[in-house]
Amino acid sequence: MNRWKFFFWTLVTIVIILFVLLMVGRVFAATNINSATEKHFAWNDTVGWIDFYANGDVFVTGHNIQGSASSSEGYVSLDCATSPNGNICASSNYGVCNGVYSSSTGCSPNASGNLSGYGWNDDVGWISFNCYNTDSCATSNYSVAINNAGDFTGWAWNDVVGWISFNYTNPGAGSSTPYWVNTSWTATSTIGYLDSSTVDTQSVNGATLNSVTWYGTKNANGTTDTTYVDFQVAVSNSSSGPWVFKGPNGDQTAYYGASCSDVGFRGGTAVNGSSPGKPVCIDPAEVANYRYIRYRVRLRSNLLQNDTPRVDNVILNWSK
Repeated sequence: MNRWKFFFWTLVTIVIILFVLLMVGRVFAATNINSATEKHFAWNDTVGWIDFYANGDVFVTGHNIQGSASSSEGYVSLDCATSPNGNICASSNYGVCNGVYSSSTGCSPNASGNLSGYGWNDDVGWISFNCYNTDSCATSNYSVAINNAGDFTGWAWNDVVGWISFNYTNPGAGSSTPYWVNTSWTATSTIGYLDSSTVDTQSVNGATLNSVTWYGTKNANGTTDTTYVDFQVAVSNSSSGPWVFKGPNGDQTAYYGASCSDVGFRGGTAVNGSSPGKPVCIDPAEVANYRYIRYRVRLRSNLLQNDTPRVDNVILNWSK
């Protein structure tokens, strides 16, 4: 009998612990909105402050904004899958997209920081984050965006209460009190590096690296988003270095990416990196008359971080 009591009370204790953990998880859900007082509010002249931190579940991703904000009119739900009532997408498929919204297909995310789509409030209805939602930009060109500092800017619109400002610096906001919504999310790629082993040109008097060519796939996962591959090089007359990787003009922060056909033999950077099979020229003034060569490959994912280049081979072209 004592053994059964022990099992019973152990089971009860486990259930209580799980319940407490569940409740804590609901109250203190993850958020990446700034907790500083002035950095988690939007403003509407009728509703007043709209708090994106109070509920503790607003989370910005490269795909969308999840969770709900708090206001005097109740919750402002930003995503049907994470509404205060749980996942209600089967009955009402809405959300704020980090990218392009379509009424037929939903979000086409691109992690650009340019928001679109709709939020929902039970009292005032739909809140539009971009004029393109209704193709009405010719009448009123508005939108909400997240800049490189994670600050929300711009305006949203609701047919009942009107304009919602996400930043006191918006033209026409007319506020002397600083407020805005800020998130730790920013539009950025994941970056990986690969340093080669030492290449011996076997030229005692030194050689000059002319170009680097890589072969592989720029979008290994098949997306059409932009991914990047570019290079730095290091040269030495000793097999043990020192190895100082440099880009164009000897800049240790820059990377060669421009093809020879675009910039000639001096080499240069490229906004979208290099392409497979196209020689990337290296500035001869930076690499002339060195026997040993190393290269560094920088691979950058797309902004959504779901695709990356795949480099299969790298070919160096040098002359003695």
